[in-house]
Amino acid sequence: MLNGDLPKTPPGGGGKKRLSVERIYQKKTQLEHILLRPDTYIGSVEPVTQAMWVYDEGEGMVNREITFVPGLYKIFDEILVNAADNKQRDPKMSTIKITINPEKNLISVWNDGKGIPVVEHKGEKMYVPEMIFGHLLTSSNYDDDDKKVTGGRNGYGAKLCNIFSTKFKVETASKDEKMYFSQSWSKNMSKAHDKKIVSYEKPDFTCVTFHPDLEKFHMESLDKDTVALLSRRAYDIAGSTSGVKVFLNGSKLPVKNFKDYVQLYVAQMRDDNGEPFKVIHEQVNPRWEICLTSSDKGFQQVSFVNSIATTKGGRHTDYVIDQVTKKLIEVVKRKNKGGVEVKPFQIKNHCWLFVNCLIENPTFDSQTKENMTLQAKKFGSKCNLTEKFLKMASSSGIVDNIMNWVKFKAQSQLQKKSAGKSNKLKGVPKLDDANDAGTRHSLDCTLILTEGDSAKTLAVSGLSVIGRDKYGVFPLRGKLLNVRDASHKQIMDNIEINHIIKIMGLKYNKKYETDDDLKSLRYGKLMIMTDQDHDGSHIKGLLINFIHTNWPKMLQRRMLEEFITPIVKVTKGSQVLCFYTIPEFEDWQNTIENPKSWKVKYYKGLGTSTSKEAKSYFADMLRHRVRFRYSGAGDDGCIDMAFNRKRADDRKEWLTNFMEERRLCRLDDRPEPGTDLYSADTRTLSYSDFINKELVMFSCADLERSVPSLCDGLKPGQRKVLYTCLRRNDKREVKVAQLAGSVAELSAYHHGEQSLLGTIINMAQNYVGSNNLNLLQPIGQFGTRLHGGKDAASPRYIFTMLSPLTRLLFPQVDENLLTWQYDDNQKVEPSWYCPIIPTVLVNGTEGIGTGWSTRVPNHDIREVVKNIKRLINGEEPVPMLPSYKNFRGTIEEVEANRYVVSGEAALIDDQTVEITELPIKSWTQAYKESVLEPLVAGTDKAPQQILEYKEYNTDITVRFLVKMGADKLKTMERSGLHKFLSLQNSLSCNNTLVLFDEFGRLRKFNTTVEILLEFYKIRSKLYEKRKDFLTGLLTAEAAKLTNQARFIVEKIEGKISIFNKPKKVLIKMLVDNNYDSDPVKAWKNSIAKKVEERASDEEEEEVEDNKGPDFNYILSMPLWSLSKERKDELLKQRDAKCGELEELKKKTPTRLWLDDLDKFMEELDKVEQKEREDAMMSTEDAPKKKTMFGVKGRGKGKMVEKKETKPSEDAIRVEPVIDAALKARLTTQEKKPRIKVKKEDTSMKKMDTFFKKEGKSDTETTTDATDTNDIDADEPPSLFSRLKKTGVKVGTKQTTLGFKPNTKSKTSSGGSGSDSDFKIAASDNDSDNLGLSRAKPKRTVKTIVKTTIDLNSDEEDLKVDAEVDEKDEDFEIKEFSDEDVGETKKKVDAFDLMMGTGDSDVEPKKPLKRKMKLQPTGNGDSLKEVKPSKVANVQKSDAGKEKKKKAPVKRKAISSVDFSDEDGSDEEKVPKPKRSPKKSPSKKAKFSKKKKSWSDSEDGEEFNISDPDTPVQKRVTSGRQRKQTKYIFNSDDEDSDF
Repeated sequence: MLNGDLPKTPPGGGGKKRLSVERIYQKKTQLEHILLRPDTYIGSVEPVTQAMWVYDEGEGMVNREITFVPGLYKIFDEILVNAADNKQRDPKMSTIKITINPEKNLISVWNDGKGIPVVEHKGEKMYVPEMIFGHLLTSSNYDDDDKKVTGGRNGYGAKLCNIFSTKFKVETASKDEKMYFSQSWSKNMSKAHDKKIVSYEKPDFTCVTFHPDLEKFHMESLDKDTVALLSRRAYDIAGSTSGVKVFLNGSKLPVKNFKDYVQLYVAQMRDDNGEPFKVIHEQVNPRWEICLTSSDKGFQQVSFVNSIATTKGGRHTDYVIDQVTKKLIEVVKRKNKGGVEVKPFQIKNHCWLFVNCLIENPTFDSQTKENMTLQAKKFGSKCNLTEKFLKMASSSGIVDNIMNWVKFKAQSQLQKKSAGKSNKLKGVPKLDDANDAGTRHSLDCTLILTEGDSAKTLAVSGLSVIGRDKYGVFPLRGKLLNVRDASHKQIMDNIEINHIIKIMGLKYNKKYETDDDLKSLRYGKLMIMTDQDHDGSHIKGLLINFIHTNWPKMLQRRMLEEFITPIVKVTKGSQVLCFYTIPEFEDWQNTIENPKSWKVKYYKGLGTSTSKEAKSYFADMLRHRVRFRYSGAGDDGCIDMAFNRKRADDRKEWLTNFMEERRLCRLDDRPEPGTDLYSADTRTLSYSDFINKELVMFSCADLERSVPSLCDGLKPGQRKVLYTCLRRNDKREVKVAQLAGSVAELSAYHHGEQSLLGTIINMAQNYVGSNNLNLLQPIGQFGTRLHGGKDAASPRYIFTMLSPLTRLLFPQVDENLLTWQYDDNQKVEPSWYCPIIPTVLVNGTEGIGTGWSTRVPNHDIREVVKNIKRLINGEEPVPMLPSYKNFRGTIEEVEANRYVVSGEAALIDDQTVEITELPIKSWTQAYKESVLEPLVAGTDKAPQQILEYKEYNTDITVRFLVKMGADKLKTMERSGLHKFLSLQNSLSCNNTLVLFDEFGRLRKFNTTVEILLEFYKIRSKLYEKRKDFLTGLLTAEAAKLTNQARFIVEKIEGKISIFNKPKKVLIKMLVDNNYDSDPVKAWKNSIAKKVEERASDEEEEEVEDNKGPDFNYILSMPLWSLSKERKDELLKQRDAKCGELEELKKKTPTRLWLDDLDKFMEELDKVEQKEREDAMMSTEDAPKKKTMFGVKGRGKGKMVEKKETKPSEDAIRVEPVIDAALKARLTTQEKKPRIKVKKEDTSMKKMDTFFKKEGKSDTETTTDATDTNDIDADEPPSLFSRLKKTGVKVGTKQTTLGFKPNTKSKTSSGGSGSDSDFKIAASDNDSDNLGLSRAKPKRTVKTIVKTTIDLNSDEEDLKVDAEVDEKDEDFEIKEFSDEDVGETKKKVDAFDLMMGTGDSDVEPKKPLKRKMKLQPTGNGDSLKEVKPSKVANVQKSDAGKEKKKKAPVKRKAISSVDFSDEDGSDEEKVPKPKRSPKKSPSKKAKFSKKKKSWSDSEDGEEFNISDPDTPVQKRVTSGRQRKQTKYIFNSDDEDSDF
């Protein structure tokens, strides 16, 4: 001890007497130290009062304040836990008996577990029971290497009970030693009595009885609170010790398991609805049992570690509750989007957790063992809560309690945003506050909310007339937030709403039911001043919704007003008339004699009015102010219906009824509903009238902007762009920014410029997933699939013009038949165009409007055209699958209008996957960042999944190389590689095929075929009208030319004289000579159609003056018309026009349609050919050449395609397998037949493996039906070996043997076989298409035809061998006939056409020699034949010899086909290859090089290795091929129905 620690003598020699060193420094025994400092070992020995869970007789488990001594509670607990620990030592233990006798101050704990060994400890020379109960620091738990799940640890427990007892007795019996031991201690374990040891034959037991030393606990007796606490511990043991019956004072406790124990706590509790608490229970594993319920008192926990009650919890409870909160916070975030931020501890505060666990060698923060401190990794077991438990937890009352708390918290935060009444207001920019606002005159003040700053300027100008004391002005920035469904965060962060609340002095907790409540506001009135258009109506509605949502009673106080301005003004001299509705203006027009003498001006926006006009508006406030009035509960329902997100169905009905009423009004030529809302005498307006007559027009306009028309597939903005481009008819490219200006000028586009620029760019985009048919040309960077079009350049730098196909889609002659619209007396676009094909199916559409949303997928142009032709020919259309231009993946239908879109993946080797296509709308950059990067780097939820990836993408193609472990790849192949790599997504258009029809009605279609049929009806009618129109027009023009030619001839011949005669005489003369009044003009007037724009006022006045016949077309001809050349030309024009008219009369409307389609398809082929040429943009510079001066120059760039960007030729395509979860999500009814976009041969199966590329030797193989399918396990690479072990069938897609049974003839002889014609299609990148036809042999003999093509040489000749039995009849392989060629059709892949990797659809100038090549004819649906000079021909002679002719091909393949069963059945089958002995050259053709052979069967394709020593080469599947070579085997006696 330091000197400074010694006690000092008081100064002056006074004070206490100095103590001796022996008195100061003392040494205590362990027993003395425990008695002197008990709090170190058993906790406080002073009575404490706190809330504890106790068990009261008659009341059950209650939480109340009790007074108890922690030390006494601890010594009892030590004995009780020792008894429970015995269950872990002896699983057969079944009973614990507890006795608490307050009268005798006696506590006893008895258990029937294995007794303590009654043997003498050789080291300590005493019996074991005596040692562990009567001597300190003795225990069986000191070996930390022994993983125990008991409560004892330090060797103090039972001894502490002995020390703090006046009498302590232990009894135990051991059946093993057949001995009974009993010993007692007294005086705080200071005196040990004699032990009693006798023989014993009965079952084991241990009993500890003690009398607590109450004096040391400052107690006189075991009071009620202490007994209740100790009784609860008895229940604790009953609930936490499984399989043990617990008796308390002779009564068995009614607790069978942990769940029963938990019910003791919650049995008497009820939630806010009066329902009992819902307890979620789960036995995770033998060591962990969890219960969870809601808590209304913060986080509560009741937990046990090895039967020890950890009243303060610990890491075991944290371990469990963290899993719960992690799940619950996800659920809360979904339900509380944008609301108050909820943190994990706040989730935890609503949980009540019960945990019963067994932990190996637990550690605690003190001897009282209230807090478990062992780290989770050392628990010895894991408690991973199941998804079922977490799901039940998320659906329990916990989440509801949390959401109630969130709402309360949100209200509290909103209260902070509330404002009070104040005279001077600061911090609100752009506010022009009323001088009396916030004063005692505030109730008379009006706040004017304007739509933008320009409208504020107008209001401020008007206030100069009525003063600024009572009126304030505040401009709104755009549209107000719809607060009815907005999140708490949105409302809190919305600046406009906070400013309005602050300016008005509103408070969220007030209802404003009386005038006194309104006096607390800074303004007594709120006036809305917006444009007189649909968006202005929407702003009014949103403000009404804002007030109604938070203070519905305010609407009944008539505090809302609106300020209206004229829509039309007419002036004549000093006279000015204002009209506030269009019907009012039209009625005025009909009542005056000469309306054209008045100047008409339309006012759509407030900015159109001048300051002078603003002053006139405010001067007549009575006319321009309209007050909203509350007419009853119906107003509340209307407002809620219009803005409540959950009432979409009600809004649909609301809009449907309005649109139908509007259509009927248009048919009857009546004013549309709502157009007469603000008549001259309108002073008030009910909320329901506003919703049903004004706001509904905005909703309809919003729908029209969002949902396209069925007729042209265009939305109004797109239609305006098309109208402008067609009208400009630019022959040269134009900047997008300049075109946008023209659209605004020519089509009266009223919305934002950025929106218009985006519309133009979208109409020109042509990357995968955008337009199948772009109406505008993208000249510049218009966006690519890398970023989904977001990488488009600035509109200032990119150019566009009409596509060559656009004018063919929208013939100019049809414009005479359309219904044109007028905006502010300006002719703009028609109501809808009508293209020759339904562009809404070709390009698809997406949009969300009020009540409805629409989504129509893209479809293949050629399929749409074919269906149109089928309808024209009177046939039924075939269903069409979605199809996207240049998309190389697959789209599979799993249910009507529900599809699964899959990208493309292939195997390079056993560790590398090649991705060559992504699902639709999955953009390359986003895919890399959101899918591949997390797989490489790992996330918080998942570790690293792949090793690395490389990208070789271009702006039009996708290619990723993904590397992962072989075992990982194997696992992913089994579970679904497309799912793992996120190469599958859903495409659903169920209930979204919503379009406007020709009458402007919104219609919902069930299938795309219904859309096609509806379009066909509309377009057919238009072609009939077109023919009638053209017939009338040509007739009138022919008559006009005839009259002109006749007049010139008669004038030249002198039959007519017109010189120096009055006009009336000339007209009479022409009438008398039977000349027709202007035929064209008369015809136009008869059909009431005006081709030109509206005539000017002067022209109309001139027409009125020139009543009677019109011969201006004759008398206005120039003198040059009298020349011979002009006369001859006029006669020629007349004859041509008459001939054109006759040709038109011969054609039917459908013929006109077919002619348009043919022209369109011809131009489509040219456009696609040009796209293919433009796509070849990758260049490699030619080698540098030396110039004459010796300097190396650069040669001309050679146009080639980089090989690294193309799919690997030796990759194995992975067949997409639809994810079960995705399919279940899409499927809602009985599964329907599936259709695939890529219609491959039915015999082609997934390539599950591949082979080594290098070969050791050339081996000859033959075909035999008796061959086995054994494969040498040592030869193939690791992936093949792995797949072979898993039982996956090894196959290939290199060559396709497509078998299709001939349903025309079926036989039952020979073992239920059927004769079948079939095709063998071999996919190839290099070879040309070959066609072979052969006679059908007899099925009673064995016939083998082997087609062998060398794999290594491109110049190897095709050799066809035939082994024919002597019984076989003659057969031959002969040249293709024209009819046979017609049967072979191939759909040209659009991507290959673009990239130039597929067959060209342009016929070669020179015919190919010694080859038969099938070329596309241009329309994509048929192939034409380029006949070879020679084709392989094999014919059997009488002597059985074979004549062979060669036909060169480039493809390297081996095909073997056996046409008969050995048992004589008629079924066609493909035998398995097998090594055969060498045959003579006369019967076996020699091949220069051979690698392998394979065969395809109807059940699937299989590789069969004939020789284990034959090396196997990697094959390219048909999924990687874009050309197909088809071998057609046709029967002589019947046609193939393939």
